Amino acid sequence: MDIKEYFARIAYQGSYDKPDLATLTDIFQHHIRAVPFENLSLHCGESIELDLEATYNKIVRKKRGGWCMENNHLLSWVLKTLGYNVTLLGSNVYVPEYDTYADIIDHLLLKVVLDDKSYIVDGGFGMAYQMWQPMELVSGTDQPQTPGVFRFLEEGGVWYLEKVKRKQWVPNQSLSTSHNVEQEVCRRVYLFTLQPRDIEEFRASNTHLQTAPDSLFVTKSICSLQTANGVWALVGWKLTEIKYNYKDNMDLVEIRILADEEMEKTLKEKFNITLDKKFVPINTSRLSVF
Repeated sequence: MDIKEYFARIAYQGSYDKPDLATLTDIFQHHIRAVPFENLSLHCGESIELDLEATYNKIVRKKRGGWCMENNHLLSWVLKTLGYNVTLLGSNVYVPEYDTYADIIDHLLLKVVLDDKSYIVDGGFGMAYQMWQPMELVSGTDQPQTPGVFRFLEEGGVWYLEKVKRKQWVPNQSLSTSHNVEQEVCRRVYLFTLQPRDIEEFRASNTHLQTAPDSLFVTKSICSLQTANGVWALVGWKLTEIKYNYKDNMDLVEIRILADEEMEKTLKEKFNITLDKKFVPINTSRLSVF
């Protein structure tokens, strides 16, 4: 595993000799614009491993993406290699359809301490709830970013992340099945504590997410990638492009349904992904990813 090979993968050409917030932010943004959030392995007959070297080979050498336990595990190695103070944390993701949080820790994120301040770094959430900058760990303070306004709320040692959404302009409304797309102003994202975690603590969850019949990742094939001004997402056969703050505090949401024969080309052109095995798209769950 070579840090310069990783930097070539994310097209990062900046300096990295000084572990500061500006460098951290720059590397982070290169990562989320180069490495997709995706679970395509599950729908190609492959399994998702938590071994760091396997993750490195998949993301860096095979130019694939991954989900949180891959993206953020790799990021933790990168940042530790560069001298950052990094701790793994676990969170429970909010499920809007059930108005509750997952009952198991099903998401891996990072805490980075810089100059006596703590930041949450999460390069593995994807879709429209992917933060674009490290977030300072303070409660009740709006932290505006290009995707929207994020904020943490802390109650009794439990931290909650939420995102304030802009209005959305969806030209092709007939294809939009987003959960309460117009009514929802603020979306809870996940809750977490500051208890340090080890990657071994995520093995059961990593297995559950790729085997449970009702897992979002089993019932949907997902691939998303942040762009300079928004995000591309392919869920099943539905290709969505969001352009943030397109006009008058409104996001533009364009949706198209792909034919099977368009899949391979779209994955290559939009996400820079080439799969080794046959990909079988799926979208059988009503659970929302937006």
